[in-house]
Amino acid sequence: MAATKKTVLITGVSRGIGRALALELAKHGHLIIGCGRHKTNLDSLQLQLSNASPQNHLLFIADVKSDDSIRQMAHTVRDKLGSLDIIVNNAGVNTANLKFWEVPDEMFDNVIDTNIKGAANVLRHFIPLMLPRNQGIIVNISSLYGRTVGPLASAYCASKWAIEGLSKSIAKELPDGMTIVALDPGIINTDMAVAYFGDLASQYQSPQEWSYLILPNFTSLLKYFYVQN
Repeated sequence: MAATKKTVLITGVSRGIGRALALELAKHGHLIIGCGRHKTNLDSLQLQLSNASPQNHLLFIADVKSDDSIRQMAHTVRDKLGSLDIIVNNAGVNTANLKFWEVPDEMFDNVIDTNIKGAANVLRHFIPLMLPRNQGIIVNISSLYGRTVGPLASAYCASKWAIEGLSKSIAKELPDGMTIVALDPGIINTDMAVAYFGDLASQYQSPQEWSYLILPNFTSLLKYFYVQN
């Protein structure tokens, strides 16, 4: 990856794509800031990150749905590091495989509050840390279902369509030297995929395989926005 090491914030870092990406980036010497809701998973990840790269990686027990929690996290990052280089808005949930009118309101709200408002909370508090240098890369994890639709996933589809629109709008507001993209990782064999696709999920690549393959894309973004700008 790029010779210059960067500071990368990844939400939903305790498992799945977020965890695999954090470990892959750490192997290349990048400093990881992460948040998740499960202390045991974060503790084990902290150990793995330290083994991959002996840096002071920062992991927080934080729920992206809580604006106050993300605000406090951003203040800590600002005080300790000053700024950051990359945001990966990865935290996301889905509903059970139910038709829309069968989805309880609290389940629908959880998807919207996590996938849309959670991403917004992160952007609201962390973009200002990037603005003084007018440099930064933001990756909002989207989905195929952010551009098409599928059955029994109405809330998830709605949330990812919103992420696409949110990303495109913010792109017009950022200064030169910064960029934001909505990234569709494809179908990855995560717990969420298993819950939706069942045994078919095993036919798709693992989070570790995806993270390894996605590194050249991060390399290209880094070279363009941190060399040419």
